[in-house]
This record gives sequence, C-alpha cells and structure tokens, in this order.
Amino acid sequence: MGRLLANATVLSMRSSSWSPALMPRAKPSGRPMTLADWADLAEDEPGELVEGRLVEEEVPNFFHELVVTWLAAVIRPWLKPRRGYVLGSELKLRITERTGRKPDLGIYLTRASVQGDASIQRRMPDIVIEVVSPKPRDQRRDRVEKMTDYARAGVRWYWLLDPALGSFEIFELTDRGRYTRVLAATEGVVVDIPGCAELTVDLDELWSELEAVPSRRPRRR
Repeated sequence: MGRLLANATVLSMRSSSWSPALMPRAKPSGRPMTLADWADLAEDEPGELVEGRLVEEEVPNFFHELVVTWLAAVIRPWLKPRRGYVLGSELKLRITERTGRKPDLGIYLTRASVQGDASIQRRMPDIVIEVVSPKPRDQRRDRVEKMTDYARAGVRWYWLLDPALGSFEIFELTDRGRYTRVLAATEGVVVDIPGCAELTVDLDELWSELEAVPSRRPRRR
C-alpha cells in the first residue's frame, strides 16, 4: 500500500476489487472496423475501437490536458535513468482482436517492452493513466469500461486522477484478474508509489496549478 506524508489527506483505503466479468457494457454504436484498420487510421481521425466498432473518444478540456502534461513532466525525469518511456494519448493498445484503447498516458518501465515501429502496441504498458473528466459518460468510460478492458489485457497498474473530485487512485491487478485499490489520496505528497520506487507526486502543487487557471475551474468536492 502506498504511503503518504503527514500532510496528506487519504481517501478510504479499504481494498475494493473490480472484475471484468462483473462490469456490464452497453452495446457500442459506430461504424464497423477491424483492429488492423483502426491501427492504420489517419492521425487526425479520433476514436477507440470497442467490440469491432469505432466509438467516440473523450474530448479533453484545458484542465484535462493540463493534468496530463503535468503528470508527464513529473514522470519523465524519474523514468529517464531507468530507461523507460511515458507516452501520450495517441498510443494505441490492443486489448483484444476487436477492442483497442488509447490511454491518456502509458508508462513502460523498460525499453524492451516497446515495439517502436508498430502502429499499435500489443504488449501492454506497466502503468496506464486516465484523467477523469466530469461528464457522467466519461466517468463511466474511465471507471468502468476502460478499467474492465485494461484488467482483461493484463495492465498491472491503473492510475485514475480526478481533478473535479480532487483524488488520485492507484489500482493493482491481482492474480484473479481483478483490480484492487492500493492507494488513494486527495492532498499532500504521495510517496512509495507501487512499482515506482522514489517517484513522488505532489498533489498540492497540481491542485494549485489548476486553481491558478484564469477561468472557470473544476470544483473539488
């Protein structure tokens, strides 16, 4: 379980598990498409592949992108001497032969895991990160549908960062193919992050950056 410094506020740390078999999914709408066709889509054509259909992906707002770039800036210096990669939202992952996802960030802890010339990665990142948007549809996508897919594909750690809720959660895949929440925080400096020795995430700094944006800001509950 992750440890937090004394000034951190912690969510309920009781472990909860999610199983793909327990997560109902609405039948996707969208034009039929194969995994190979999805992998070869033009870079400016958005969408994820869900059960053989191209579906609309999340349209990020300014706050969403600020969180993504902030996280990448924190992770990259830590990851560089470890010879790993942090990749952005155009990373295409093969979940099954009928489903492909594009996480906000994907982290490969070693270079040996990556196929650099492939249009779609068949080997999963060690960590997948999604920044949760406030719309109910987007929340369900990240907290239910993508969680189910990443568990099925064998992603070991799944991070969820929710700016509106003001929360940071880490889920770890168990031997039973379920995610168990192993860390949850709302404030402070998060240390002892599972799988990421010596990495720290300063949530207070992140929330301060969001609060400094001169426009309507997401309210933390």
